[in-house]
Amino acid sequence: MLTSAISLMQSGATPSVSEVAEAAGVSRATAYRYFPSEAALIHAVVDEALGPILDWTPIEGSAEDRVTDLLETSMPRIEEFEATFKAALRLSLEQWSKRQAGTLGGEPQFTRGHRVDLLLEATKPLAEKLGEQDHQKLAQALSLIFGLEVLNVLKDIWGLSSEEALSVARWSAHALVSTAEREAG
Repeated sequence: MLTSAISLMQSGATPSVSEVAEAAGVSRATAYRYFPSEAALIHAVVDEALGPILDWTPIEGSAEDRVTDLLETSMPRIEEFEATFKAALRLSLEQWSKRQAGTLGGEPQFTRGHRVDLLLEATKPLAEKLGEQDHQKLAQALSLIFGLEVLNVLKDIWGLSSEEALSVARWSAHALVSTAEREAG
């Protein structure tokens, strides 16, 4: 079922549990036993697509080296599964709209957030020097240039190639880490 869901999402769809059951050739009851909601299904697909990113182990070195390593390790995988991540983002945005309109009902919220842990780990060498609040702020700032959204902006809006987008992300990460270190004294 997961393979079928990934295939559907890589084609640009945000499939329902029923659609995945049909594509996988299993009963809807079986599919709902594994994935009780669309959010649960999409969460499982996103985790599968993230794959090695979730197992990333930081290299020894400075926060800048670690952030660069995280970007260079992760961004090719994010680009490989860009359609899947865009489908997940679409679900997140649709749920936001339904929540605003009061029509989400009992549907579980699709949550994302792996980047929080990854970026806090990447910047860990600066945690003590920055203090908890500024360490969090650095990770939050880096989250703007790590993940699908950076591809949306740099490739879709600016028309950059993959390598150019990664170069801008690296440059931005360097600027943010350097600024945080300088401000911390």
